[in-house]
Amino acid sequence: MSPLVVGITVFVLASFVGLELISKVPPTLHTPLMSGANAISGITIIGALTSAGLGESGLAQVLGFLAVVTATINVVGGFLVTDRMLEMFKSRTAPKSGSDG
Repeated sequence: MSPLVVGITVFVLASFVGLELISKVPPTLHTPLMSGANAISGITIIGALTSAGLGESGLAQVLGFLAVVTATINVVGGFLVTDRMLEMFKSRTAPKSGSDG
């Protein structure tokens, strides 16, 4: 079996398993999972930078650059979603002032 077929097979199986796992996660766990996904995406950025910097061909450099851009978008978007979800748990009542006029 060629490495390309093995790689595609692993990718498809991982996609199905990931979709199945994510669909079973309760909403209360989304914020902690998003934080973990952001950490993984940070590692992805390091790998993409390495790929872009060490690319022997122009194609490897272009693919590495695209990987850096998409991983960065993923990290920033993840932090924005996490921040928005954490805002939902904050109290909306204004603090009472010390003087009763």
